[in-house]
Amino acid sequence: MSLSRLLSAIVAIILALGMLFLGGWYFTLGLCIAVFLGQQEYFQLVLAKGFQPAIKTTLVLSQVLLVVTALFPAFADTMLPIAGIVVCFAMLFAPQMVSIADIATSILGLFYGGYLPSYWVRLRVGMQPTGNLPFYGYWPMSWSDWQHLPPTLSHTLLVFMCIWAADIGAYMFGKSLGKTKLSLISPKKTLEGAVLGLVCSTLMSLAGAYYLQWHQWLVSGLIMGILIGCSTLVGDLTESLMKRDAGVKDSSGLIPGHGGMLDRTDSYIFTAPFVYYFITLILPLF
Repeated sequence: MSLSRLLSAIVAIILALGMLFLGGWYFTLGLCIAVFLGQQEYFQLVLAKGFQPAIKTTLVLSQVLLVVTALFPAFADTMLPIAGIVVCFAMLFAPQMVSIADIATSILGLFYGGYLPSYWVRLRVGMQPTGNLPFYGYWPMSWSDWQHLPPTLSHTLLVFMCIWAADIGAYMFGKSLGKTKLSLISPKKTLEGAVLGLVCSTLMSLAGAYYLQWHQWLVSGLIMGILIGCSTLVGDLTESLMKRDAGVKDSSGLIPGHGGMLDRTDSYIFTAPFVYYFITLILPLF
């Protein structure tokens, strides 16, 4: 690993953990910045294909969606159809004639780059909008008892650790043991790496479920680990598909040694909705 790649990874982990622990508006603001940068990269891929999406309108509406999700979690889902209608309305009065592809890429940018990431706000902020710091932030009073952290923090931290385990496991085992190509979309990814990445995610989830004393931790931890492992892989391949179609290697050069914001966060985009509904709907059943 190059020095620039290593330093970028360290900085990214520190920032991610900082906003994760603080929660509240600190987490929401950090996510707003990440979403804004990621959506800009997405629209650069779209522009490379010759389409003309409603970039400014979608960027603004996505930020509004995240803020509404933090303030009024119950109204989060109402924002997607409303924002989609506003995007279509704005494109009807564009100075140039728009195409079906222009509208479709705009709505995809809203859904993929704004709505799906909003589930991180629901998971970390919307489910418990209180804290012991200004702006609803939180900081642990004691670092000796991780079992009594706020559930929103402990759950989200566990999900992050599962994603990291899946990514690191897939990369390391794929490089050392991988022989079978997984998909034409990403020639460097192997079936062995994908399977062992899933195993690493599941093992991390089982360890977290046991430590957090989930009911029937063996089953609940297994389900969440598989969900996270599969969704991170789908997110990674989806972004690879868009880059390959646009004819670029990285979504941008924003992060030295790592590419763009999308290159670093693609594993998180599809994961959040699965985890949110697992924790709110499935986990209570145990």
